[in-house]
This record gives sequence, C-alpha cells and structure tokens, in this order.
Amino acid sequence: MMKSPTNSTSAATAEKMAVAVSSMAASAAMTVGKFIVGMMTGSLGLISEALHSFLDFGATVLTYLAVRVSDKPADAEHHYGHGKIEAFTALAETILLFVTSIWIIYEAIHRLMAPKIEVEATIWSFVVILSSIAIDLWRARALMRTAKKTKSMALEADALHFSSDVLSSTVVLIGLGFVALGFPIGDPIAAIGVSIFVCRAGWMLGRRTFDTLIDTAPAGAAERIAVSVRKVPGVIDATRVRIRPAGSVVFVDVDTAIGRGLSQNNAAALRGAVVAAITAEMPGAEVTVTQHPMALNDETIHQRALIIAANHGAHVHHVTAHWIGQRLSVSFDLELDGNLPLSAAHHIASQLESDMRGEFGLDTEVESHIEPLEDRTIRGEAVDDAVREEITDALTALAAETGALTQIHNVRVRRTGMGLIVIFHSRTQAFRTVSQIHQIVDDLERKLRASVPGIWRTVAHSEPLTEPSTHQEE
Repeated sequence: MMKSPTNSTSAATAEKMAVAVSSMAASAAMTVGKFIVGMMTGSLGLISEALHSFLDFGATVLTYLAVRVSDKPADAEHHYGHGKIEAFTALAETILLFVTSIWIIYEAIHRLMAPKIEVEATIWSFVVILSSIAIDLWRARALMRTAKKTKSMALEADALHFSSDVLSSTVVLIGLGFVALGFPIGDPIAAIGVSIFVCRAGWMLGRRTFDTLIDTAPAGAAERIAVSVRKVPGVIDATRVRIRPAGSVVFVDVDTAIGRGLSQNNAAALRGAVVAAITAEMPGAEVTVTQHPMALNDETIHQRALIIAANHGAHVHHVTAHWIGQRLSVSFDLELDGNLPLSAAHHIASQLESDMRGEFGLDTEVESHIEPLEDRTIRGEAVDDAVREEITDALTALAAETGALTQIHNVRVRRTGMGLIVIFHSRTQAFRTVSQIHQIVDDLERKLRASVPGIWRTVAHSEPLTEPSTHQEE
C-alpha cells in the first residue's frame, strides 16, 4: 500500500521550496552584479565569479525543480518514491562546477601569458565582492540548516556551492587588492584560486552524489542497525541488513531469524519492535523486516511435533512421546474433516508422519490416530431448573467423595441434539498440579455420566481456593 503525504512532509516540502526560491533570487542578483562590474573593470576574477554565480543560478533552478518532484510520494511506477531526482540534480551541478573551473583555468593561464594585463580595481568591484560574500554566508547557513532538517541532498549541494563561493569571492577580493596596489597579475592568479575552490566543491559533491546513485550505504550504518536489531528480545540474529538512500528517505531492509514456534501475533509484535529499534537508530527510515523461522535448541519433542503439524495446517492433540530403548516413538491424534474419504485422510496422515520422521530421525516410530474434526456449531437450550439442580446436587456429592474438589458453582446445563452439555466450576487447593487436577476432574466426570444418563460432554473449570472467581454466574 502506498503512503499518502503527511502534514509534516508537506511542511518540509514547503520549507525546502521556500529556501530554494530565495537561493535562486540571490544567485540571479549576484550574477548580474558581478558581470556588470567585471565587464566594466576587465577583471577576470570578477567575470569568473559572475560565470560561477550564473552556473549557481542554473543549479538553484534545478534544485527548485528537484525539490518539487523529490518529495512526491511513491506511486505505481516509482515504488521507492522520487528522492533520487535530487541526486541527479546534484550530479548536474557537479558537472557545471567542473566546466566552470576548466574555463577559469584556461582564461587565467591565457592572461598570465599575455604581455600586459589590463585590470581596473574600482570601488564598485569591492562593493560587489563584499556584498557577494555577505549574501553567500547568509544563504549557505540557511540552506545547510534546511538541508540537515529535511535531509535534502539538493539543498546541501546548494549550500556547498554558496560556501565555496564565499572562499572564491575572498580570493577574488585579495586579487583585487593586489590590482589596487599595482600588481595586475593578482587578478588571474585569484581566478586560478577560484577554480581550485570550485574543483574542491565539485569533488566533494560529486563523490557523495555518486555514492547515492549507486546506493552506497552510510558508513557504519548497517553494523549499527544489526547491533540494535540483535538486542530486541526474541530476535535470534540479524542475518542481513541492506540500506538504500533515496533523497531525504532511507530504505532499510532487514532479514531476521526468529523462533519457528512463535504465533503469528507474536511474530507481528516482534516485527514492530524491530522496526522501532531501527527507526530509533535512523529516524524517518522506511523499514522492511523479513522474518526467517528457525529451530531452537530448547524445543521439546511436543513443541516440535506441534510446529510440524502447524506447518501442515493440521489439528493435532494428545501428542505422546516415549523411548523404546534408543528408539523414539511419537503418537498423536489428528483431527480431520469428518466427511473426508479415508483415502484422502490417510494421505494427509502419511505426509504428516513422514515430516515427523524427518524432524526426529528416520528410525522414529510415528503413529497417528485420525478422528473427526468438530468444527460445526450445534444448537442447544438451557434445561429447566429442576434438571440443573439435580445435576448440581450430583456434582456436589461426587466432589465431596473425591476429597479434593469443593464449592461446586456456576453450573450450567444445555440440551443439544447430541445430548446434555454440563459446564461447572469448582475449587481446590492451589498447590495441586495441573496433572493431578486433570485426573481428579476426569474421575468426577466419569462418575457423573454413570449417575446421570444422557450426558454427552462435560466442561469443568477448577479455581484456586485462595483466589476469587473470574467467571460470572449465569
């Protein structure tokens, strides 16, 4: 299911677009100012800076377009969203940076080889450069702040551009200072200095952009996530972690090993805990967790048998395991549709028995008892008070004979087409074991059937004497 944009996402997009528009305006203003003054004074440093600002203006336009597209939610054609458009935009900016530096270096060398360099350092040259430095500082801080907040590569690329502009403009300012002191060679040297800063910014941006385009994970992130996932109770291991940055979103795929005996609800809860651990380590990540069930060393034979049956979608009970010398014997009751032909039922039982032998060993003796699955609902009605009181009195008397069960209560008797269903509660000492109570109740049920004809089924619930009843009287 595709996610719809949230209010926070819309707010972040609006913030990114606003700062991108302001960068466009700043770049345009500086481009015009530097070109005019550069042409008036003949300063290669200013002209190169003007060209740099013009390319920055084109880059900010690309950034604005990228921001508008990158935060669109995933759709039927773009399952991972549109975040990588920012990386392509940053790549285009990187190419522009290197083109700029090559042109500047060529022109600077050409001027250095000329017999005479004619450059004029006017007051407007210094005003333009100082204004450019101030605007660059302001925009770089605003862009980087928003880039970190929204995790935008395109805005970060713009911030690097403006940061490099501060340094390159400072170099041009120094060059103009040398020109003003009567050393015109300072202008082309300053231009070469600008190109060095441009190349450095281009290299830094290009390396990060290339890493994003080839899905390079953040350094150490996979190891940190694996450690966090392994600390989640119930996770045996994090077998594989994959991270895929896409603009402001990071996609994390994790394979985990879990106990094969977990129920679907418990496995789902464990998956949620893993997602929470990952998002705590990497906020805002889109997480996919794949769970691989595996056998645990402390599984009992009974648990292993139930797991094998569950894998078949089979209902089994009364699982019994015993050793005959060095040979294991496992038996169980298998419930199947009562209308199923014997040939089909035998085939299911044989497959289940075969998988049991594969689990416990090929020499294991495995036997199944097939019985009809009672999955139908039958209609019934409460008996009259006289019948219920008769059965209650019988239960009370028989319980007294056991010497272990007391306080027979909440007795309900329903008449069905199969016979009477008797439901009752009793109390006994809390120290008795489940096995002991089960045997006592079984004996009581057999005696009740012998004394009251027509009983089809009994449901007995025993409670400790020291605790109040948790069931409401009928």
